[in-house]
Amino acid sequence: MQTSQYARYLVLLTSGVLAFFSVASLTRIGVNPEAAGWVAIYAFIMLIEAGALLLCYYRLPRQKKFIFWLTFIILALNIILPVFDQIGLADVLFILLNMATLALLYSSRKDFLPA
Repeated sequence: MQTSQYARYLVLLTSGVLAFFSVASLTRIGVNPEAAGWVAIYAFIMLIEAGALLLCYYRLPRQKKFIFWLTFIILALNIILPVFDQIGLADVLFILLNMATLALLYSSRKDFLPA
């Protein structure tokens, strides 16, 4: 299997992880009722991001610059933004997943970008 296919599968996995985190956040909304509004907003943003990555997964083989760079930016933000919050094991694993995906995506950029 090609590196580009592994990169796409990791994009799909990242999308699934984000969707899981979104739903998990919503199920725990009753734990801290004072922060329920913010938790709902963050969960909604994660769900939108999961949808964007799912769209990128399907569109990457079409070799559009916009889709490649959108995927790249989303993954880079997923690496940078958790640093500004409390970092736990789940955050570290999520950052590592995004780093691996970003590295594979970048190394196979010739397959995703037009000639």
